[in-house]
Amino acid sequence: MDCNKRPENMQRITTIELANAFIDEQVELIRKQVGDKKVLLALSGGVDSSVVAALLIKAIGKQLVSVHVNHGLMRKGESEQVIEVFRNQLDANLVYIDATDRYLEKLKGVVAPETKRKIIGAEFIRIFEEEARKLEGIEFLAQGTIYPDIIESDGVKAHHNVGGLPEDLQFELVEPVKLLYKDEVRVVGYALGLPKAMVDRQPFPGPGLGVRCLGAITRDRLEALREADAILREEFDNCGLAKKVWQYFIAVPDMKSVGVKDGKRYEGWPAIIRAVNTIDAMSATVEEIPYEVLHKITDRITHEVEGINRVLYDLTPKPIGTIEWE
Repeated sequence: MDCNKRPENMQRITTIELANAFIDEQVELIRKQVGDKKVLLALSGGVDSSVVAALLIKAIGKQLVSVHVNHGLMRKGESEQVIEVFRNQLDANLVYIDATDRYLEKLKGVVAPETKRKIIGAEFIRIFEEEARKLEGIEFLAQGTIYPDIIESDGVKAHHNVGGLPEDLQFELVEPVKLLYKDEVRVVGYALGLPKAMVDRQPFPGPGLGVRCLGAITRDRLEALREADAILREEFDNCGLAKKVWQYFIAVPDMKSVGVKDGKRYEGWPAIIRAVNTIDAMSATVEEIPYEVLHKITDRITHEVEGINRVLYDLTPKPIGTIEWE
C-alpha cells in the first residue's frame, strides 16, 4: 500500500475522541520509528508545524529539537507565543533564533516580490542548516506535511527534506499528520491542548509580512504594518468577523499621501485591508464588512499607528486580483 495515500476507509477526524485515538496511534508509531534518537523540526508557529511539535513532544519529549527562526516578518506576538506555548508550557527543547537584523539587511532595497521570496526562503535554509550542524545525534527530520501538500505535489513533497538542505544533511522523515486535511489537523491541535489562537491561526505566507510590506522593506513601514495588522485582527475578533472570514490582513505600499495631524500637514502611508473567503484558494470573494466596523478600524489605525494616515478597503475578488498583493 502507498504510505502517502489516504486509505479510502479512513474516518474523518471530527471529534476530540477520534483525535485522541489518532494521537495515541501516532505516539506509538513515532516511538517505534525514532527509538532513542533525536528529531529536528522547523517550528514556524503555523498550525501544521505546531501540531506536529506538540505530538512529538507527547511521544518523545526532549528528543525533539524544535528550531524557531524569527525572521522579523512575523505578525505581532507570534514568536512570543511560540516561546510561551512550547518552551514555557510544554517544556520543549526549543532553539529560538532572532534573525531579524540578518533578514532585513539582506532585503534592503529589494523591490521585486519574487526576489524577496527567494531571499527569505534561502536565508531560512541557511540558518536551519547552521543550527542542524551545531546539534549532535539528529537522525530524523519532522515536517508538518499534510494531505493536500501530497495531492498538490503528486507525492513529491513528502519525499523531500526541507527543500534545499545539502546532501550531507539528509535525514529520515517523520510526518505524523501527512494523511490529514487541515480541518482534521486543527481538531488534533485542540485535543493536544494547543491554544485557540494557534490552532485557528489563519493561513500565513512563508515570507510573512515580507510580501505585505509592498516594495522595498523598511523597518519603520514594517513596524507600522505589524501594528495595523494587529488592530485589524483584534477588531475582527471583537465583532465576530474572525469566524466568518477565511483570511484577512493589512498590506502597506511604499507610497505616501498628504494628510492632517495636529492641525499640520502630515505625510503617511495607506493601510490596505484585505478580507476574503474561499474554499480552495483558486478563487475568492470579498467579505462585506459593516461600515461601523470599517470606521472603527480606520479610527484606531490612523490614531494609534505611527506613519499611517489612510485606510483603504480592497474590493477585488479573485480572479481578477490574487489574495496576496505580491
